[in-house]
Amino acid sequence: MAEREVGAPRTPPDAPRTLGPEGRQARITELVLSTGSVSAQELAETFGVSVMTIHRDLDELQRQGVLRKARGIATAQPSGTFESNVEFRAKANVEAKRVIAQHACRHLEPGMSVLLDDSTTALQMLPHLPALAPLTVATNYLAALVELSKMRDVHVVALGGHYDPQHDSFLGSTCVDAVQAMRFDAAFVSTSAVSDGYAFHQEDKIVAVKRAMVEVATRSHLLIDHTKLTRRALHRLLPLNRFTSVVVDAGASPRDLAALRENDVLVEVAGQTD
Repeated sequence: MAEREVGAPRTPPDAPRTLGPEGRQARITELVLSTGSVSAQELAETFGVSVMTIHRDLDELQRQGVLRKARGIATAQPSGTFESNVEFRAKANVEAKRVIAQHACRHLEPGMSVLLDDSTTALQMLPHLPALAPLTVATNYLAALVELSKMRDVHVVALGGHYDPQHDSFLGSTCVDAVQAMRFDAAFVSTSAVSDGYAFHQEDKIVAVKRAMVEVATRSHLLIDHTKLTRRALHRLLPLNRFTSVVVDAGASPRDLAALRENDVLVEVAGQTD
């Protein structure tokens, strides 16, 4: 068998050639983000599909704002804004988010009032909520509202505002006012990056809503997969010690976990075997 040329992408270990379009697009996204750029021909060889199929995948990912395509080359967007795109976030690090969300539900009890932000990590808590009902759950995330509306014994509170299709959520001063008018037992939020003892986010309009959510909750929990510990974002959200706990998956390195624990906050590692 001929050796792969130096610089050609390696087949992702969890990306079999039988992947459907959504699964393949998720793996393409991860590959482009990790390498910076890759050609359609290389992707076709990696995933064992035709170049035409890859072009359709790239066209769809470009439509979502995840990457750019030019002359058969896919490149990562030049700023971190694409990371806020809900379609990208929904496909990134899904298994880690599931583990984190399942762990986060340990902080819930029947009868509680709960606040969920518009993160795809908090969204993964939804399958576990019926077993904890009755609950009152408020969110500004449209996708979450749709799913919550189908649950028995879950009282749903929609946090309105200006609808932002990039995030599939309601934002702006109206949303902040709605949050501040109530009080909750617990809030669960995520963010773009964590560094130097602070949570950061790429977009200022998101920061305002998340800060309000933390302010009105008796306890607040920051849910972050390990990739957030090696990223940077523009706007400072809150110091880590403002949260009751920080929940991260077992992919976090010992060094990153030690850095988190230096900030006078409870760090919980989801999925870690004793």
